[in-house]
Amino acid sequence: MAPIASTTLSPTGSKETKTTCPYCGVGCGVIATVSDNGAVTIKGDPEHPANLGRLCSKGSALAETIDLDGRVLFPQIAGQKSGWDEALDLVAQTFSAVIAEHGPDAVAFYVSGQLLTEDYYVANKLMKGFIGSANIDTNSRLCMSSSVAGHRRAFGSDTVPGSYEDIELADLVVLTGSNLAWCHPVIYQRLAAAKAARPQMKVVVIDPRRTMTCDIADLHLAIRPDGDIALFMGLLAHLAASNSIDHAYVSTHTAGYEEALQAAAQLALPDIAARTGLSESELVTFYRLFETTRKVVTCYSQGVNQSSSGTDKVNAILNCHLATGRIGWPGMGPFSLTGQPNAMGGREVGGLANMLAAHMAIESAEDRGRVQRFWRSPMIAARPGLKAVDMFRAVADGRIKALWIMATNPVVSMPDADAVEAAIKTCPFVVVSDVLQDTDTTRHAHVLLPSLGWGEKDGTVTNSERRISRQRGFLDRPGEAKADWWQMAEVARRMGYSGFDYHNPSEIFAEHAALSAFENEGRRDFDIGTCRNIDERTYQALRPFQWPASLTEDYKEDSKRFFAKGDFYHPDRKARFVAIKAPAVTDHTCSAYPLTLNTGRVRDHWHTMTRTGKSDRLSAHIAEPFAEIHPSDAAALGIQDAALVELASPHGKVILRALITPRQARGNIFVPMHWNDQFASQARIDALVPPVTDPVSGQPASKNVPVAASGLDGMLYGFAVTSAMPDFRGALYWARARALGGWRSEIAFTEPVEDWAEWCRLAFDIPAGIEPLGYIDRQDGDVRLAFFDGERLLAAFFLSRGPVGVARDWAVAQLMASHTDVRRRFAVIAGRPGADQPDPGATICTCLSVGINHIIAAIRSGASSVEAVSHMTKAGTNCGSCRAEIRGIIDGCLATAAE
Repeated sequence: MAPIASTTLSPTGSKETKTTCPYCGVGCGVIATVSDNGAVTIKGDPEHPANLGRLCSKGSALAETIDLDGRVLFPQIAGQKSGWDEALDLVAQTFSAVIAEHGPDAVAFYVSGQLLTEDYYVANKLMKGFIGSANIDTNSRLCMSSSVAGHRRAFGSDTVPGSYEDIELADLVVLTGSNLAWCHPVIYQRLAAAKAARPQMKVVVIDPRRTMTCDIADLHLAIRPDGDIALFMGLLAHLAASNSIDHAYVSTHTAGYEEALQAAAQLALPDIAARTGLSESELVTFYRLFETTRKVVTCYSQGVNQSSSGTDKVNAILNCHLATGRIGWPGMGPFSLTGQPNAMGGREVGGLANMLAAHMAIESAEDRGRVQRFWRSPMIAARPGLKAVDMFRAVADGRIKALWIMATNPVVSMPDADAVEAAIKTCPFVVVSDVLQDTDTTRHAHVLLPSLGWGEKDGTVTNSERRISRQRGFLDRPGEAKADWWQMAEVARRMGYSGFDYHNPSEIFAEHAALSAFENEGRRDFDIGTCRNIDERTYQALRPFQWPASLTEDYKEDSKRFFAKGDFYHPDRKARFVAIKAPAVTDHTCSAYPLTLNTGRVRDHWHTMTRTGKSDRLSAHIAEPFAEIHPSDAAALGIQDAALVELASPHGKVILRALITPRQARGNIFVPMHWNDQFASQARIDALVPPVTDPVSGQPASKNVPVAASGLDGMLYGFAVTSAMPDFRGALYWARARALGGWRSEIAFTEPVEDWAEWCRLAFDIPAGIEPLGYIDRQDGDVRLAFFDGERLLAAFFLSRGPVGVARDWAVAQLMASHTDVRRRFAVIAGRPGADQPDPGATICTCLSVGINHIIAAIRSGASSVEAVSHMTKAGTNCGSCRAEIRGIIDGCLATAAE
């Protein structure tokens, strides 16, 4: 592998560093440029094979998220500053004492797909090889473990067979359980470009919601939650009946086909229609399309994985590709779209509780012995550890007495989140390694350790297509923050363990690579043995590469695929069909909880917003938590658009903004998973999700949750823009978001406040002596108050008995405007711009800050296509993930004009 320069000087003298985006599993290459004055700019790396220069809105805004506001800058014990030696000694001594008294299974690590591979490797080595427990699990359990389990059942290894290139080469792309346009935007743009170049390419979207991904779909199958197994069982039976089975491939390279087919044949077409909610004609259309198209790629993500039957869903999909031999060839194969930037790297080092390093099996005595010999460790975990949900149950009941949480926020992201928080609160000893001082989880830390963040830390990540890329530091290390691998190696040494004397991440990566090749001889899929002797200089210049990269083969840069000619990783080198049984029950609703909750992501935020919540640009598109509700359901419940709605399950409740839309299926509600107690009063949606898991993978079922919904009547609704972070008092509901120059907030009250001006002074930190401009109408409930300090707006507050009618994006912009003219001040109170101040409207294109009113103006000027609107406004010309919304605005405007 020829290295490329990782850090260069631009013609202007600025330093350019090639690194990798820290968001989803696409693994986009990024070029970060630091100017002489320290300013950072971000652009896509045109030489990186994953993105070829493209970035999504989140990646484009990375420079807005690297400030030191809110950072943990020094170790803390019980909330007080300490030195590293004191903090690490306490961690080592406490873990050692717990192990000595209660055994190794009384301690646990809960880690993250946000960690670099080197961090993950040290954590896994310490827990499984030296502490001697497998109680190390990861938030990747919540997103990809059903794919891991399905791969291992079918292939004998956790192997993603194909490459991103296959999505572009396919003639049919099936997207099931994936809102690709919002969750993996760069891959979506690669697919959209391929379809534009070859219009005969077909795209099928299988999703209960009509998501933005449906913009390029030739067929949208609005399937019922958890109807996927029946759908793909029916497909296998159809392929057999239509003589589409590759019998040569099946007989030579697989086992179990007849049993799988016999199970699939139990479902007749009417039964499949009843289980999926699809019509028989829709089913036949899909089945014939798959049958008659040789080059098929089936992409699947959280809608498949996050299910109590997620592993069976994965194997139902894999069965169809194995049966047709459509795997491992260009433009063919199943493709698991990974959620996190290094979930794959975590899988490579054995970061899950039921795996060993280098894709070895913890249930195999031979593999356990091999890893122990390589590590020269005193012991090796002899059985799988506790998976995430079971781990926090063990914390709750006292079996786990010392817990180390790294780079994740389980109080927000775990199912039954309130119970998880209660468990962490009662745990005798909790260590948290994080970059932020205040998260829903760090507030419960006995020891808080400051970690390096993106742009500061150094290591590798692996993306969805098995491509290993470097994350490189280009910023100074803030305060006393240290790398996660360093923290764990220091604790290991202080616990008396040898083998952790690493000086830099390149030494860890070399050891990781050597283990992948150790006694491998082609028996394991993961092999990067060519890097086993990598030195610091070569590591710093390492270019992205796709594994395998073994010692026995010359490495070639072309896309690497598995299984076109069999050679699977079961002992007989054959794949396994899995005989699937359709779940007896997929509808879990009842009279008390008659609606089905589906949780997921939005376009511009990530996980629990600890990074994206710092960016005003990323908060502009969707600034508060919401619940998507079908119009018929909203009407039956008496819920008005933009009103507040309470959702409840037996495990908790939330208060959200109602977004009424026909995109949502009847009987279903969609809520994003990002919001937490730092940004909203009561919006941690995973508090409603029960701790129900897939019996094979242990992955929680986050997309089929029975809930009840009710509108909140008699509310006073408020909106505010403030220069200082607001501290709401007496409000039933609030949601705050970053804005340029301050904050924007939505608020609601059950009762009016006696003195609204004084409430604003306290909530918005208004200095004494500054009087408000505006009015209070107690009879109608309307309040409009603005506080100015000279020409600068400090805060504007709007209140009414219904959702507040204010030009929000324009109001936010007033925080950065000059208000010497009294007319501008009265415009702020009115909440509307004057004729000389155009209102951009709600943000549609986050990358370039283009509002809906700009887009509508372009349409009225004659732009009747997305391309024409983009040409006039630049909207959709960067990451392109807003193009579906632009098309919807065009269609709406043209339909209105035709009436």
